[in-house]
Amino acid sequence: MASAGLGRRRDLLRPSLFLAAESERSLGALLLGAASAIVLGARFRIAEKVRQSIDGNERLFDAAAIAGVLVAALCFHDEHFVILMMTTALLLMVAALGLTIQFGYCGVVNFAGAAFLGIGCYTAGVVTKYTSLPPFLTLPLGGVTAALIGSILILPVLRTRGHYAALVTIAFGILFKVFLEVNDTLGGPQGIQVKPLVLFGWNFNSPIRIGDFTASFYFSYLLLALVLLTASFAFVRRLERSWIGLAMDAVRLDETAAACYGLNVARWKVIAFTLGNFLAGVAGAAYAHVLGFIAPNNFAFGDSLILVSIVLLGGIGNPCGVALAAAFVVSLPQKFQVIQEYRFGLYALLVILILLFRPCGLLPRPLREYVPRGIGPSSA
Repeated sequence: MASAGLGRRRDLLRPSLFLAAESERSLGALLLGAASAIVLGARFRIAEKVRQSIDGNERLFDAAAIAGVLVAALCFHDEHFVILMMTTALLLMVAALGLTIQFGYCGVVNFAGAAFLGIGCYTAGVVTKYTSLPPFLTLPLGGVTAALIGSILILPVLRTRGHYAALVTIAFGILFKVFLEVNDTLGGPQGIQVKPLVLFGWNFNSPIRIGDFTASFYFSYLLLALVLLTASFAFVRRLERSWIGLAMDAVRLDETAAACYGLNVARWKVIAFTLGNFLAGVAGAAYAHVLGFIAPNNFAFGDSLILVSIVLLGGIGNPCGVALAAAFVVSLPQKFQVIQEYRFGLYALLVILILLFRPCGLLPRPLREYVPRGIGPSSA
């Protein structure tokens, strides 16, 4: 069982192979190998063995995954583009974990993920440009601002169902982009500059130099993104296994039955929506500092679809699958420049294939065997 679990975490580290591959032929071979592994895993039920082996070795494998990211970052420490790509993937994972809470845990649709990411970005831009607050406060402020604005959007979402609720979030994403374009205070269509992060006197835009070792100026942001992802992943997984996650899951499965058992369906949807948008806002604030300059075109509806595709490809409600999917979604178009203009069509095709042939996503969702204390047959 331990070996099967180890294979599962190795799957999370496979995207680092794409960083070293240079030719499109080698990239194609890696993709073919990954696809073959998924097909064979499903054919011989390896995925089931993997899912059953998660419980006993989680902390060890989580540490191995973090170490793998650090090793990959050190291997490409002086390559700005690779470190930037890795940092972007890590921050998108954080935002996608927010959607996982909404989609996977509580069944709340949100097709405006990029808008909440943008709220965090623009919060960072406004704070660093118009106030004297320490730049590092932009991270929690970005999350709080996204959560507060999301608490307003959730009101019409609660009054609708199904595709009508999805249309509400789509309309919000479009309105958000239009608002940015006509608002001169926020830079209008030209955008706004974001000052770098400064922590304990250390400017994150400065390259790291330790003796003969010199790392890209993006390396500090990569470490920050890894810390945010680790904290977000731990929070999301702990949330799923708590009584809060149990209540959200009941709402997702059957709202009527949940209400009959005394659960306040609206309250749990608000909580899920707020928590998910908070994570997206924090990721957005960090992303703004990484970019240094943000504009409305960074947060179009297509970018929201990218976040949704990450959640679907990874498996709805599966944090580990989201991490794997985000790594591929970010790195694949950058490595295959020929598909850069067709990336949205590619994402759509991948989502369709996943939904048709592997609805659980790239990785199997862990079994819900973690029942909170005080809940179960013994407490009945």
